[in-house]
Amino acid sequence: MQPLWAGHPWVFKQAVERVDDEAVPGGEVLVIDPHGKILGRGLYSPKSAIAVRLFTLHGQQAVDAELIRMRIEKAVALRLAHGLPNAEPGAETTGFRLIHGEGDGLPGLIVDVFGGTLVVQLGTAGLKRLEEAIFDALQAVCQPGAILDRTPKSIAQQEGFAPNEEPLRVVRGDKPDALRFHERGLAFELPLELGQKTGFYFDQRPLRARVEAVSRGSTVLDACCYVGAIGLSAARGGASDVWAVDTSAPALEAGKVCAEKNELTVRFEALEAAQAFRQAAADGGFDIVVCDPPKLASRRKSRDKALNNYRKLAAGAVGATKLGGLVVFCSCSAAISLEMLQRALALGARDAGRRATVVERSFQGPDHPVVAAFPEGLYLKGLMARVDDL
Repeated sequence: MQPLWAGHPWVFKQAVERVDDEAVPGGEVLVIDPHGKILGRGLYSPKSAIAVRLFTLHGQQAVDAELIRMRIEKAVALRLAHGLPNAEPGAETTGFRLIHGEGDGLPGLIVDVFGGTLVVQLGTAGLKRLEEAIFDALQAVCQPGAILDRTPKSIAQQEGFAPNEEPLRVVRGDKPDALRFHERGLAFELPLELGQKTGFYFDQRPLRARVEAVSRGSTVLDACCYVGAIGLSAARGGASDVWAVDTSAPALEAGKVCAEKNELTVRFEALEAAQAFRQAAADGGFDIVVCDPPKLASRRKSRDKALNNYRKLAAGAVGATKLGGLVVFCSCSAAISLEMLQRALALGARDAGRRATVVERSFQGPDHPVVAAFPEGLYLKGLMARVDDL
């Protein structure tokens, strides 16, 4: 029980000895230890491996509209401290994560800001029951032009509530024709049809800034690029050549539009990362190679297979990097620790007949906060390493 006492928000199904008959899917429940002590209050998800997500350690505090609004206001204040909540035209950054689930005391809730539009994902049956209170609070606190619900069908099925009829549901305001925002001065315009996360990977903002800072005069390969945000950053940083590859044609087309809007030159191509690595190696390699694949380990039982895949990707990425160059290797899988990722990079480099020396590490930005008692919240990690001969 110590993790719960320390503030870990998850109660796993196998840890539950008994559930009262009054408990209903998505309903509010008290979590009590074998000695009768209240450990917290949260929302019940009987179909999930996480039976309860705790919203408070205080048994008397209800999980209601008042609590939701209070937590949203607190989340806004946290972002203000980092200069993020700014939807004014011409602002440096108008796209960021506003609510990061457990990190903001609202387990399972994701809210991203795209300029004047909010995009929401409801990750539990309990949040679905409270959706109107959530939407009302977001409208009152943030006053956006529109709020869109992009809860994946897979989450609805897993949690046992009815999925949206459409992948994107307008719940407040008028539907925009695209998601428009700025990040560190770069302008982005994304079609609503792009469905990765809420539409963008805001968590890699620190890495994009770092790659931009080291790219002057370098050739850069951005693998698994999505809309090429890292590649665009490298181009603005003065890279002599940027090649961005991904398998999603719609994402690449969106990337081309963004490159044009920012008057930057990036070569976009539909290609598997492994194929791009082989081609790059055959052509003499790049000064900087970025490998930021999608989640490979959704849960711990798939970790071994994922680590083998990370090793293969690392071998390809290192092999595509010039000697003395930099390889950037990332994982967004919470089940993969920083140490596991570093080992995969080391083994992959050895497979490529080279050595990788880590010079920097990166994590998700401050708009993705992590409760100290919830290590799973630190899901994103990246390694920047120099590539040398053995």
